[in-house]
Order: sequence, then structure tokens, then C-alpha cells
Amino acid sequence: MTTLTTSCPSTVPVLSAAEAVRVARELGERFAEEAAERDARRLLPYDELRVLADSGLLAITVPAEHGGADLPADVVAEVFRAIAQGDPNVAQIPHSHFVYVNHLRHQAGPAQQAFFFDQVLRGAWFGNAQSELGTKHVRDYRTTLTPAEGGWLLNGTKGYCTGALFADWVPVLAHLDVDGPMHVAWVERDQPGVTVVDDWDGLGQRTTASGTVRLADVRVPAERVTPYATTFDQPQVYGAFAQLLHAAIDVGIARRAVTDAAAFVRTSSRPYPDAGVERAAEDPLVVHALGETEVAVRAAEALLAEAGRAVDEARARLSEESAGAASLAVAAVRAAGTTASVDAGSRLFEVCGTRSALARLNLDRHWRNARTHTLHDPAAWKVQHLGRWVVDGVLPPRHGQV
Repeated sequence: MTTLTTSCPSTVPVLSAAEAVRVARELGERFAEEAAERDARRLLPYDELRVLADSGLLAITVPAEHGGADLPADVVAEVFRAIAQGDPNVAQIPHSHFVYVNHLRHQAGPAQQAFFFDQVLRGAWFGNAQSELGTKHVRDYRTTLTPAEGGWLLNGTKGYCTGALFADWVPVLAHLDVDGPMHVAWVERDQPGVTVVDDWDGLGQRTTASGTVRLADVRVPAERVTPYATTFDQPQVYGAFAQLLHAAIDVGIARRAVTDAAAFVRTSSRPYPDAGVERAAEDPLVVHALGETEVAVRAAEALLAEAGRAVDEARARLSEESAGAASLAVAAVRAAGTTASVDAGSRLFEVCGTRSALARLNLDRHWRNARTHTLHDPAAWKVQHLGRWVVDGVLPPRHGQV
């Protein structure tokens, strides 16, 4: 399998905030056109990702001092929401790309930043290899960096590696000598010892290729390793930013489910006899159900915007309190977005009727995508963090999931 190469060999466009949102909304609608077919046939979105890479959207968070647009988190969240409204699979694939651009901003040295940010401005794509496989004796499964001449040798197996199949670079979370602190090893997708396996078979998000990465004696020069464990030694919004983008995907799924449900009711549903109306769209129970769903989705959209602003405010005036406020704002939208997306995907069938369950329509993909993507982090823990703050003023812990 080859890596995703862009059609632009030099640099991608540097987009303003307004341009980024406009492009994302246009691409979201374009990606929506064949999203159902891609899901049904599990067709990986190579063409869509190439368009996305060439658009300049992957470079919108590169710092200004390195020639990037350096757009704020609330804009990035809207970009993700708009693309997810079209196809949440396409939106999820670059999630780790943005997380690791953010990692470079905070943990890479000047020379590393100059190199990798230039790569992004030239259209390069970052994947991820983070999650360890195995549930017992975690130490036995750890991906490790061991000393070798001129750098390190990387060995291990990673799962749920969304984006790796399409990437130019795969950032790998690894321990130094098994028990040492976590670092990020930056390896090229096609270098010797790196094997990306397309074995993802989830019930939803079917075309994200979130499969396995195997690493066997991969040589990593010293300058291609960046620290990770120290990320959470001080107040930060690293985790809040990553969670914000996950929330944007859920909110985008919810909005598309409502849009498709309303369209089906207008054009295809038959009214229930007891309603005494000519059109299903006039059935008061259907109208009420859609109205309730719209309230939940609008609330999630508003919380997404609020959370984006909170992350930006924390970045501008970083402290324990501002970082905690950002995490709480993101926790709220993660909880609301989970409920809104799963409920909207399910309630679609309630308002649309029996015909909407036909397999050829593939309307169940909205629920499947929501249910699968929202499993990344339990929404119940987001509610716990909010509740502990309300009761005792306890801020969320520092790690990558809050």
C-alpha cells in the first residue's frame, strides 16, 4: 500500500480563518455525496484525502513563525465539524495529524520544528501509532525504544492506528527501554521495519483504516525523537484540544443525522393513519421528535463553539485554572455530543418509519458511526469531571483524554 501523496509538490495554500471554514464546508458537502457508498462497500477515501491535503486545511495550525496560518482552536473545531457532517470517516483520519502538529509546537526542539512544520506546509500527513495491544500485563506489550548506534531501535505493535495507512510520517508513542518515560518516535510510513495492516473491522467508521502498525527494529535517528511524558507536568490544553476535535466529529455526525431524517420525512415517509394528515411531515409526533432532536444538536453545536473559545482563552493566558476551565468546557461538549449523535442516529428511524431501515439506503451508518466514534473516551467520565467541579471545585486531571 502506498502512502498518500499530494498533487502539490511545493507548498499548500495558507488559509485565513474564513477561508478555512468555507473550504471545509464545501469539502464536507462534496464528501457527503458518496459517503454512504464508501461505507457500504468499505471503499477507503484516498481521493477525498488527497483533496483534503491539497486544500491547505492540514496546515492551518502550523505556527505563524514557521509560515503557517496558526488558526485558533474554535476555527479548527468548526473545520472538523463541517467535514464530519459530510463524512465522519474522512474527518477522523486527520485527527491525529492535528494532535501531533500540536505536540511539535510544545515538545519539539527548534530544528525538529523547522523540519516537520515545513513538511506539513508541503502537504505531508501525520498518522498515529499510540494504543498498545493486549489487556493483561501491559508491560509485556510495550512498544520500546532501545539505544542503537546513532539513535534508537523501535519495536512493538500498535492498534487503532487511524491515519497511519495514508500517512507520510507515523508518530509512535514508545517507552525508553520498557520502563523509561514515554517519547514520540517519528518514522516514515514506508521505511524498513514499518508495516501497516488494514485490519480494522469496526461496525462504524468503517473507512478510517484504523488498523495495526507493526514495528520491527525500525531505526530512528536521535533527532527524530521528541519527549512526551513531560507534556502533562504543567498546565496545558494538549488533551483538551484533542478532545475538542473528537467532539466536533460527534457533533457533525449528529447534524447530518437530523438533516437526513428531515429529508426522508419530507420525501419518502408515509404518515401514520391515526395522525389524520396527508404528509408525514405534518404528523405532530414526528414534528415533535425532530424538534427535540434539533434542540439537542443545537445545544451540542453551541457547546462546541464555547469549548473552542475556552481552549483559545486558556492558550492565551495559561494557568491551572484556565486549563481546567478549558477541560471542563470540552468535557461538556463531549458528553452532549455523545448523547446528541447517538440519539439522533437512532431516532432517525423512529421519525422516518419502516422504509428507512432498508439496507440499500444505509441510513444506519449515522448511528454506527456515532456509536463507534463516541467509544474513544467514556462520556460518563466527562460528566464525573463536571460533577466533581460543581460539588467541590476539583479540576480535571492532567492527561491526554481531558
